[in-house]
Amino acid sequence: MANPTRWATDTGPEHSQWYIDRFRKLAAEGADLAGEARLVDTLVAPGSRILDAGSGTGRVGAALAERGHTVVGVDADPALVAAASADYPGPTWLVADLAELDLPALGEAEPFDAAVLAGNVLAFVAVGTEPEVLRRIAAHLRPDGVLTVGFGTERGYPLTAFDADAVAAGLRVEHRFATWDLRPWRDDAAFAVSVLRRPAD
Repeated sequence: MANPTRWATDTGPEHSQWYIDRFRKLAAEGADLAGEARLVDTLVAPGSRILDAGSGTGRVGAALAERGHTVVGVDADPALVAAASADYPGPTWLVADLAELDLPALGEAEPFDAAVLAGNVLAFVAVGTEPEVLRRIAAHLRPDGVLTVGFGTERGYPLTAFDADAVAAGLRVEHRFATWDLRPWRDDAAFAVSVLRRPAD
């Protein structure tokens, strides 16, 4: 990858394993790890093709696969991809930098009905690559495809910049909420969940 992600530069070498262990423990305890997947599932038809961008340990993509969707998960961290492959067989899990995303080159040429960026993914991509990440993901969506993005509003990526980058990527902002369970948006919200669409025309 041309520029290391903030996941790599802003955390220590033990962070990936800590993250893997954390979500394995939560899953073993029966924690609800599928909130993002429930929202995405409402936005698409049954049996849709969904890109889990910045898939981490695979919890969101796995929950979508359980709902009958075809899922391709992508993350820049090989340790997280290995954990997703071990814990959630079924979806396709790939190592790739979202700022350089080219899934046809990896054998996934079919466009996606939807994509999801959960877990503060945009706060962990390489500094300054957010516009390219959005552009690359938009290019993998079919016309009328939907992208759902969630991240903390104090994570260094202002919503004004995000909205401008989304428009530049050919996406339209359709909805915004303060949480994945659709609490109403307010300007002082600590988190933003945005539903974007690649126009059909």
